[in-house]
Amino acid sequence: MNTREYFNQCFKAEVPKFVRVLKAVPKDQSAYRPHPRSMSAGDLAWLLASELHDACELVDHGQVSYVQKPAPALAESVSAYEKNAAALKRRLAKVKDAGWKKKAAFLVDGKVAWKTSLGDMLWGFLFDGIHHRGQLSTYLRPMGAKVPSIYGPSADDPGM
Repeated sequence: MNTREYFNQCFKAEVPKFVRVLKAVPKDQSAYRPHPRSMSAGDLAWLLASELHDACELVDHGQVSYVQKPAPALAESVSAYEKNAAALKRRLAKVKDAGWKKKAAFLVDGKVAWKTSLGDMLWGFLFDGIHHRGQLSTYLRPMGAKVPSIYGPSADDPGM
């Protein structure tokens, strides 16, 4: 198995974990943030959904321009995450080894902030999403929600 195939396997395994955490956020708690400098729960949910849309742009065009947009209602972010995850899975199925190695660029304010291969950038997006999913999962109990099983049982969920 090469890194492209391994990425596809990892991404497919991570998507249900993301969805469990996103669906655990209470609908009336999207404004929750543990500290004034922390992102709100709603902003984190939207970031996770938006990153997958950006990943699709990378696969399609070899670059993406990051544009922060206001977060919609939490249910819309969850729906967008599921839609964008499915769209990325379809695109990944068509990426061959040569495409995986092509250069990709991440632009901020029209300037290249990160340039590497498509594969490296997609791994970076996945790791960033996992990081922010962890951040969001730490918000759940203080919001009165239960932490779902992610990589095994939690104190609230014995797992599958």
